[in-house]
Amino acid sequence: MIIDRQLVRYLANLSRLSLSEEEIPAYERQLSDILTLMEKLAEIDVSDVPETAQVLDVENVLRPDEPRPSSPRQEILANAPETRDGQFAVPKVIG
Repeated sequence: MIIDRQLVRYLANLSRLSLSEEEIPAYERQLSDILTLMEKLAEIDVSDVPETAQVLDVENVLRPDEPRPSSPRQEILANAPETRDGQFAVPKVIG
């Protein structure tokens, strides 16, 4: 595929990029290089490679969900600017 100024301007417009006239040649080269690399990758025979969604053998990294004691209420409420009946007191937000 040939990348020319017109195509670069079109892609920049789709991407909502404003390119100066000086930037367009650099984007022409970069996009051409990317497409050339993609063509080379397309030549590789991957018919014997199994499909993968994850390349690493990942297991659940979360800790087991087991009950445990929570922090004492007094400790938690100690940082509150105001408490009422053992709970955080907050301003009323519904009129």
